[in-house]
Amino acid sequence: MGKGRIEAFSDGVIAIIITIMVLELKTPHEPTLEALMELSPVFLSYVLSFVNIGIYWNNHHHLLHAVKRVNGKILWANLHLLFWLSLVPFTTAWMGENHFASWPVIMFGVNLLLAGAAYSILTMKILEFHGKDSDIAKAIGSDLKGKLSVALYAAAVALAFFNPWISIAIYCAVAVLWFIPDRRIEKSLAT
Repeated sequence: MGKGRIEAFSDGVIAIIITIMVLELKTPHEPTLEALMELSPVFLSYVLSFVNIGIYWNNHHHLLHAVKRVNGKILWANLHLLFWLSLVPFTTAWMGENHFASWPVIMFGVNLLLAGAAYSILTMKILEFHGKDSDIAKAIGSDLKGKLSVALYAAAVALAFFNPWISIAIYCAVAVLWFIPDRRIEKSLAT
C-alpha cells in the first residue's frame, strides 16, 4: 500500500501533540516579571519537549520520504511511536510544574526512551519490509545514532535518581545529536 496516509496521519497527530503542549503554558496572574519568571520551569520543559517533538517530526518525515510503500507492521510500529509521543505533553507538564524534580525527570526520560525505542522499531520494520539491499537499508546502515540515543536515554533515567540536571543535559545532548535530520537518508535520496 502507499505511504501517503501514514504520513498525513502522523503529521496530524504530531501537530495535535504540539498544540496540547502549548495549551499547558498558562499566563501569569500578575503583570510582573517575577510572576513570569515563576513559570520559567514550565517554559523550559516546553522548549525541550517542543524541540524533541520537532526532531521526531523532521526525522520521521525524512524516514518516510525514503520509503516506497508500507505494510501493516509498519502501520502498527508507527502507531506505537505516536503513542509514546502523545504522552510527551503529560510528562512535560509534570516535569515543568514540579521544577525538574527527580521523578518527573525520570518519567520524562522513560517517555523519551520508549519513543526512541519505538522509532528504532519503526525503522527496523521498514528495513524488514524493503529488504537489506534496499536504498533505505543502505542509507540507515547499522543505525548507530538510534542505538546510541536509546542508551543515552536509559543512562539519563538512571542518573535522574541522583541528579536530575545531569539527565536534562543528556536529554539535550540527544536532541542536539538528532537536530540535523539524518543525512544518510538525504544523501541516499540525492543519488
